[in-house]
Amino acid sequence: MEEKDIIEQCINNNSKVQRYLYNKYASVFYGLCLRYSRNIDDAEDILQDGFLKIFLNMKSYTGAGSFEGWMKRIIINTAITYYHQNLKYKHHADISDIKETDIKDVEIESAEFSHEELLGVINKLSDGYRMVFNLFAIEGYKHKEISQMLEIDINTSKSQYSRARKIVQQKLLELKKIKYANE
Repeated sequence: MEEKDIIEQCINNNSKVQRYLYNKYASVFYGLCLRYSRNIDDAEDILQDGFLKIFLNMKSYTGAGSFEGWMKRIIINTAITYYHQNLKYKHHADISDIKETDIKDVEIESAEFSHEELLGVINKLSDGYRMVFNLFAIEGYKHKEISQMLEIDINTSKSQYSRARKIVQQKLLELKKIKYANE
């Protein structure tokens, strides 16, 4: 079945084709949701809400850009909305309270760590740091876009990314030491 036909059938509420589309992309987008959520339950909620939005807004897909990219953007926006809805305080924690380590651009090979180890380190970041880190380092958004999405100052985005990056580096170095000590 061609993408054009899938889109048309989903717009016509063909549940079999909707299920097919969900099954085709759910695992990819679930991994995305896990990066933006605190736990499995939240990731599942974001995934379900995201697919609901995809199906409800499929008529608005114009064909410009990839369909998968369009859906991915909806999933990311759903995760950001979920983040905002669950934000207990409008302002982020004072980042000066976080103990910053003195790591100077340590190069860490991602091949040294499993996907689960990397995800575990990223998921241990505070919510604000995790959102900015994911959007900048993984999704490739610019700090200006991130500041608009998360409704924060552009400098807050930059500093949160910088601090998140240092924390990730520190945790990966600690993990690396543990791994080599056990060998």
